[in-house]
Amino acid sequence: MTTRRRLDPAERRGELLDTGAQLFAAKPYDEVFMEEVAERAGVSRALLYRYFPNKRDLFAAVYQQAADQLLTRTELDPTRPVPDQLRAGLDAHIDYFTANRHTVLAANRVLSGDPVIQAVITDELTELRRRLLHSTGLGDAPGELVPAALMSWLVFVRTLCVEWLTHQTFSRTELREMCVGALLGALRPVMDVDGVFAAD
Repeated sequence: MTTRRRLDPAERRGELLDTGAQLFAAKPYDEVFMEEVAERAGVSRALLYRYFPNKRDLFAAVYQQAADQLLTRTELDPTRPVPDQLRAGLDAHIDYFTANRHTVLAANRVLSGDPVIQAVITDELTELRRRLLHSTGLGDAPGELVPAALMSWLVFVRTLCVEWLTHQTFSRTELREMCVGALLGALRPVMDVDGVFAAD
């Protein structure tokens, strides 16, 4: 075990989260053990359990932090053409999912029925929809059809990305363009997508 350093509770919690994030990103969920997290962080298991009573609680905190980081990286620029915004946002998501493959698969497969993890995912998708509606002008369309289509599309993107991470039977470019095509297909019956998505 490494030499233990004195940290205030917020710093200690942050260090434990960082250590947990590294391990969950490097290994499948079932191969991460609290004993290893404690050892890597240079703390006793008792101290680790004081912050996180079990592995699921640690993972939930790690995943919440990951969702916050992802949202920070995917801010949309309303001054850019809508197709550019869309592809930049998808690229940021795919980059993050690729770098954190095991974490993403754990949240969407191993812990797919966990209400805390699903609440994190739902909050993330809701914020992404809000940004898309605001930044792209899609929010100017009347009624609830466009917001409903966007939420369904975001769920589709997440599902397709998980499938790609699991099997990788198609290319990253094909993944991104399928996502773009799915959004155009979902919106075309309810609005003039060719006008909105025309590149400047």
